[in-house]
Amino acid sequence: MAALTVTTRGQVTFRKEVLQHLGIEPGGKIEVDLLPDGRASLRAERPQGTIAGFIGLLAGRTSKVATLEELEDAAAQGWAGLG
Repeated sequence: MAALTVTTRGQVTFRKEVLQHLGIEPGGKIEVDLLPDGRASLRAERPQGTIAGFIGLLAGRTSKVATLEELEDAAAQGWAGLG
């Protein structure tokens, strides 16, 4: 367990290994969930994408038109870590 020190201004500095474990880089944000009994849960904030952002992701980068089956196969390979 990592112990952190709180400054008189109420600030805490996380050690490098804690930030690396959470996957947080400089400029990143931490989400804090306050739990019962004075506990908290920390995790790296992950940006939430939108379907509009996904649809426009490859716009103008290719002239190929993929079939629905090709899109499903690519998505399945990505989820399986093969893509």
